[in-house]
Amino acid sequence: MLAKGAFWIAAARALGNLVTFLSMLLLARFLTPADFGLVAIATTISAIVLSITELSLASALIYRKSISDEHFDAVFSLNMVRGILLGLIILGLGWPIATLYGDTRLVGVMAAMSLSPLIGGLSNPKVILFSRQLVFWQDFVLQVSQKMAGFIVAVLVAISFRSYWALLASLLTTQIFGTALSYFMISYRPRLNFSRVRDLLSFSVWLTLGQAINTLNWKFDHLIIGYFLGNSALGYYAMGDNLALLPTREATMPISQALFPGFAKLNNDMGRLRRAYERSQALLCAIAFPLGCGFALIARPFVEVTMGERWENAILIIQLLSSIFALQTMVYGLQPLAMAKGETRELLRRDIVNVSVRVPLVIIGMFSGGLLGIVLARCVSGLVGIVVAMMMVRRLLGLSVLRQLATNGRFVMGVIVMAMCAYGAGAWIDVTMGAHLKLVKLVIIVISGAVTYLLTVYICWLSLGRPEGPEQEIAEFVTMFLHNRFRPRDVAKDNKSVTSERNNERNGPR
Repeated sequence: MLAKGAFWIAAARALGNLVTFLSMLLLARFLTPADFGLVAIATTISAIVLSITELSLASALIYRKSISDEHFDAVFSLNMVRGILLGLIILGLGWPIATLYGDTRLVGVMAAMSLSPLIGGLSNPKVILFSRQLVFWQDFVLQVSQKMAGFIVAVLVAISFRSYWALLASLLTTQIFGTALSYFMISYRPRLNFSRVRDLLSFSVWLTLGQAINTLNWKFDHLIIGYFLGNSALGYYAMGDNLALLPTREATMPISQALFPGFAKLNNDMGRLRRAYERSQALLCAIAFPLGCGFALIARPFVEVTMGERWENAILIIQLLSSIFALQTMVYGLQPLAMAKGETRELLRRDIVNVSVRVPLVIIGMFSGGLLGIVLARCVSGLVGIVVAMMMVRRLLGLSVLRQLATNGRFVMGVIVMAMCAYGAGAWIDVTMGAHLKLVKLVIIVISGAVTYLLTVYICWLSLGRPEGPEQEIAEFVTMFLHNRFRPRDVAKDNKSVTSERNNERNGPR
C-alpha cells in the first residue's frame, strides 16, 4: 500500500516539478548569474540561521502515538515565537553581511528575507494530520498551489523590472500563499499554549542539531564561493546545483514524505519493516536513477536551448552533481527509518561525519581547482556519505551493504545501457547548426534513453526471477487494469454460458 500510494503521489508531483522548472528557466532568461548569486548569499545565511533553531516539530507530531489540541497549540506557539526572533536576527545581519561581501544591496535583500520566518511561523500546524493518516493529496495541492503563485509573481516582476527582486517576490509569495491556504485546508484556531513543549522537544532535539549541521554542510560552499569567487560564479553554481537536484528531489520527495509515517506503523515488526525499506528504496532508485543521470546526459542541449549561452558555465556543474544526486537516493530511506525507530542520535552522528568530510574537501577543492574543484569535492564527499549511510542501515535493519547495492543493481544496469544508447543516438547530430537541431537532439536523447532504460530494467527483472519491487507493482497495476477493462464482457459471456448449461441440464435433451 505504501509503495502504491507513493508511486501515485510521485506521478501527481509532476505538475509541481514542471512549475518549478519553468520558473527557474524563465527567470534565467530575464536575470543574470550575478542576480542569482546575490540572492543566493542571503538565502544561504537565512537557511543557516533557520536550521540552527529548527525544532522538527512536525516530525515529533508524527512520531507520537497520540496527540491532542494542546500539542498543536504548543507547535503553533513555538513556531510563532521562533519566527519573530529569527526575523529580527536576519534583519539585524543585513549590514554586517553587506559589509563582509562588499555589496550594500544585501541590506535590502536581507530585510526582505526576514519576512519569511515571520510568515512561516504562523502556518497551521494541523496540516500534519494528513501525513499521520498517510493521505498526501492535500499536501500535493498545497505545494503545487504555492509554486504556481510564486511562479506567476516571479515572472511578472522579472518581465517588468528585470531585477533580482523577482526571486525575493517569488519566495515571499510562496510563503504567504502557503500559510493562508493551510487554514483553508483544515480548520484550526490558533492559541498560545506551551504546556506540551517538553513532550515535543524530547524527540526533536537531536533532529534539530542534525539539521543545523546538515544545513551548514550543504550551504558552506555557497558562502565561500560568494566571498572568494564573486556573485557570478555563485550564480552559476547555485543555478547548476538547483537544476541538478530538481529532477530527483521533486520525483522522490512525495515518496520520502510517505516513508516516515509508513515506517512508524511497522516499527514493531522488524521483518515487515525490513521488506518495506527495501521495496521503498527500490522504488526511489527506479525513479531517481534515470531522471538524475538522464538529466546529466541532456544538460548541454537543455541549457543551450532553454537558458541561453550565457549559462554555459553551469553545464558541467549540472552534469556532475545530477549524477551524484541520483546515486544518493540509494540511502534516502535512512532518515525516515531512523526517525521511525527513534534513533535520531544516529542521524546526528551521520551528519557530523558528513560535514567533517565535506567541508575540508570543499576548501581544498576551491583553492586547488576553483569552481570545478568544489564540484569534484562534492562528488567525492557524496560517495563517502553513501557508504556511511549504508553502514548505518546495516546497524538498524541488519541489511548488509552488498544486499543494499544488489537491490538496486538492475536500475544501475538500466542507467548504463541508457547512457550508451542515448549518447549514440545524439552523437551524430551537429550541435553547431542552431537551436532547432539542438531541440531535436534533446528529444531524441530523451526518447531513446527512456525506452532503453525501461527495457533493460524489465529484462533484468525477468532474469532475476521477478523479485519484489516497483516492477511487480507496475505489473500488478497493468494486470488489474486490463482485467477490469475486459472483465464485464467476459463475465457476461460466462454467465450466459452457465445459464444455458443449467437450462439444458434442467430441461434435458429435446
